Amino acid sequence: MTRSMSLIVILALILVGCAPQMGPKETGGTLIGAGTGALIGSQIGGGRGTLVAVAVGTLAGALIGQEVGRSLDRADQLAMQQNAQQSLEYSRTHATTTWVNPDSGRSGTFTPTRTYQTSQGQYCREYTQTVNIGGQLQQAYGTACRQPDGSWMVVQ
Repeated sequence: MTRSMSLIVILALILVGCAPQMGPKETGGTLIGAGTGALIGSQIGGGRGTLVAVAVGTLAGALIGQEVGRSLDRADQLAMQQNAQQSLEYSRTHATTTWVNPDSGRSGTFTPTRTYQTSQGQYCREYTQTVNIGGQLQQAYGTACRQPDGSWMVVQ
């Protein structure tokens, strides 16, 4: 293994090891970004300048790759939240709606289970929600109430 490759591996492992609680997408993005940045950096300069360029390229690529991995998780959350808002607003009680993020393979369901009006006149709905992550099904229960702006907010 050349010195440049050793430096790439060491920097990538340090970046992944120091990052707080990264998910698999962020870890993968960090490693791929670090490798790509190092490759680009290795094409710049000569001698010690190349080692500096590799180090800078590794760091920059890792940071960009980590953000890409994180944004994919946000896409899952956005799909889930949009489905919940639609279901709370338009679905009948016990009617299940689904969401799928084709990029991540994650999916879930949302089912309003009870609709009622509080003594203050606010409409609320109890619900059941499932999320399928890597074949593991996780289920949650809660209550959401309609806000003055028409959106639904989870209250418990």
